[in-house]
Amino acid sequence: MLEKIGNALKSSIKKISNSLFVDKKLVDEIIKDIQRSLIEADVNVQLVFELSQKIRKLALDETIKGIEKKEQLIKLIHDEIQALLGEKKELQISGKTKILFLGLYGSGKTTSIAKLAFYYSKRGKKVAVLGLDTQRPAAMDQLEQMAEKAKVQAFIDKKEKNPLKIYKKYKKELEDFDLVLIDSAGRDGLNKDLIKEIKDIEKETKPDYRILVMPADIGQAAKTQASEFQKALSIDGVIITRMDGTAKAGGALTACAETRAPVFFIGTGERIDELETFDPSSFISRILGMGDLNALLEKVSSATTEKQQKRIEERMKEGKFTLLDLYEQLKSMNQIGSFDKLMSMIPGIGNAKIPENVLQSQEGKVKHWKNAIDSMTEEEIENPEILEKQTARIQRISKGSGTTTGEIRELLKQYKMIKSMMTSGMAEKAQEGGLSQKDMMKLARKFKGKIKI
Repeated sequence: MLEKIGNALKSSIKKISNSLFVDKKLVDEIIKDIQRSLIEADVNVQLVFELSQKIRKLALDETIKGIEKKEQLIKLIHDEIQALLGEKKELQISGKTKILFLGLYGSGKTTSIAKLAFYYSKRGKKVAVLGLDTQRPAAMDQLEQMAEKAKVQAFIDKKEKNPLKIYKKYKKELEDFDLVLIDSAGRDGLNKDLIKEIKDIEKETKPDYRILVMPADIGQAAKTQASEFQKALSIDGVIITRMDGTAKAGGALTACAETRAPVFFIGTGERIDELETFDPSSFISRILGMGDLNALLEKVSSATTEKQQKRIEERMKEGKFTLLDLYEQLKSMNQIGSFDKLMSMIPGIGNAKIPENVLQSQEGKVKHWKNAIDSMTEEEIENPEILEKQTARIQRISKGSGTTTGEIRELLKQYKMIKSMMTSGMAEKAQEGGLSQKDMMKLARKFKGKIKI
């Protein structure tokens, strides 16, 4: 996401840090790099010019000397880029909440509804989706399919063409849910008919939030669209989709800040779990290669249910750990996303130059391990020690799963390492946040060079 901006900012900060002093030549070079990257990302030219003026003014201020000037300059660049993205604002879901979704054709509105439904259902909310888009062919079918993926209930009526009648039909049933996400019609543009229909729906449904869905690649046209929706319907915030495949996201992000329409979430991929809360500070940290632990923890929460998390904790406290537990962890990792996405979220690793083939190799290894566990009997999963005593079993599993015997032996080795940590009581201490420096050193000595992923 916004890789060019990230690279330009990292390069600028590195140049400032490595310079003996800040002179006009360095300042011009830094400003040029930042201007180029921001304009390529579709950030408004006037905003880019204002940012450049602020950087130049501070950099050439003779009253600030030496190291202090370098530090202030780095902080200014960070803070001003963050200011371009606006302040963090979160949805407050408490009691019975209804959200009305707005957006033009092709914005990703229906997909975003399903992603948000999945996001909140994983956090213990009873969620339903309501289809009131009676204009677009197959809109109801798409919502129904996406709701199935998110494992939430969909209320639709494929025959009725009046959205208000559909709402009235299901109004009583919807009262049983904590959160109701309402899909509305879109158009090629924001015209009078669309405004009237959405206003009628808004008046009837009385939503707590009105959220506009916009694609990242809309560029600077986002400002006009956000302003028009804001004026017509008083939107409460925005979800920006397609953040994974565009370098033009700067236009959509900064336009929202300009129109005072906060970005609540960003869509980072096609999968149902690829939706993140938008925190400008964390976002800047990630594009600078400084990681984003909050986003990583969100992904972990989305990948595992409360029931699964509780089971893991109980198993850790009991010191029990089988290949089934390891398998559940591998499945969760697969749901969280690719290794390179995970690496970018871990502070201190985002900047590391890890060869792409290494990450792909690790992903391939995890897939093979999952295949191997799928080919095992229940007895082998619960008591993997018997595999080392009866090596014919390893040969059978290898043939059945399309893996090598070496890969299965490596899986067993990693399992033994992890189980050793679990039964030593270290895992329980870690869960409770009680690992001392001595414990950490002991772990480091014990597992140094042994755990491969």
